[in-house]
Amino acid sequence: MTSASEPSNWKDQPARDRLLHTAHALFYRDGIRATGIDRVIAESGVTKVTFYRHFPSKNDLVCAYLEYRHTRWIAWFAAALQRHGGAHEDAARRLAALPLALAEWLGRDDFRGCAFINGVSELGGTVPEVVEVAQRHKRDVTQLLAALLPGAPEPERAQDAQALTLVVEGAIVRVQMGEPVSEVLASVSRLLQGMAAVQSA
Repeated sequence: MTSASEPSNWKDQPARDRLLHTAHALFYRDGIRATGIDRVIAESGVTKVTFYRHFPSKNDLVCAYLEYRHTRWIAWFAAALQRHGGAHEDAARRLAALPLALAEWLGRDDFRGCAFINGVSELGGTVPEVVEVAQRHKRDVTQLLAALLPGAPEPERAQDAQALTLVVEGAIVRVQMGEPVSEVLASVSRLLQGMAAVQSA
């Protein structure tokens, strides 16, 4: 999944890009609070002066990291849904694209949950901007999920999209807690089959 991988030539990129690539890897893998600025600076190969020229504080870097993650993850998710049939004419086929797309991400060795849930958990009470970025991310996820649904009237369609988002959030947390991906996605598929049956009735 491109949202979690870094370009092979990232060390040749401008300093700000190197800092973002490094922060993305470290913050997501090890946690925001557990990762100090000195480590990001050392592993990105820039000086402290260069770091503070681009990011006056760690909070600025955290917000930039989440924006960076958002752009990459949403692009991947949209492409994965399409790849697995998210644009199919049949509603059941469209909904079936969701667990297939999720399987690509949840099954990765470097999966560490949702960066936005993690970020809010760590910093939501002290850095309101983190909550704002996370809320926008979830709204964009919900919009992508709404496109999988049949042409139901509003607000029913919006409510169903919110329900799908909750299903996705639950799947993420269950896998992060150590439950087998196959079992979690089997439950997701069962819920989606029920939703498709209701929609087609």
